[in-house]
Amino acid sequence: MKEKIIEKANDLFLNLGFKSVTMDDLASEMGISKKTIYAHFKNKTKLIEATTEHLFCTISDGISTILEEQHNPIEELFLIKAFVIQNLKDEKTSPQYQLQKYYPKIHATLKIKQFDVFQQCVIENLQRGIASGVFRDSIDTAFISRIYFTGMVGIKDQEMFPLQTFPIKKLMSDYLEYHIRGIATEKGLQILNNLINK
Repeated sequence: MKEKIIEKANDLFLNLGFKSVTMDDLASEMGISKKTIYAHFKNKTKLIEATTEHLFCTISDGISTILEEQHNPIEELFLIKAFVIQNLKDEKTSPQYQLQKYYPKIHATLKIKQFDVFQQCVIENLQRGIASGVFRDSIDTAFISRIYFTGMVGIKDQEMFPLQTFPIKKLMSDYLEYHIRGIATEKGLQILNNLINK
């Protein structure tokens, strides 16, 4: 039952937002009593901790699977972006922004975990890109990976990028293209242009 509650809560939080969904909404949606939810989670904060951890693990596992497939480094970035968007349900309510605003402690913990996974994944991607000649060998991988992470977090700031003007799917695509164009060789740009034209 605990897993089912986490999965349904995750779905509701991503579609409606962390702030808007109440324990009553979740109980009603699942056809169970609030008492059943409270038997597994002391309060809404504990439930949010569990759902964000669940989503983090799902996305980390998915990214690991993509990395194991050893795609071309540029194609790999596109596959990861598509996988993340699919799991975040297009972020209709900008959940990360709501999490930061209403549950800052959970957001801060999650950001550290995301950074650790992101760093490892991006540095590995950059190194393979340099080795295969699609990224310039003059780039500083530690700097680029941090700038990329900072940008990925930054584009989720709704005050800077309101959803009405900047739909998250397009924003992520534009930012990924911006990232790759800044570090790609001629060979890399050809691959990028082919992927965009697809």
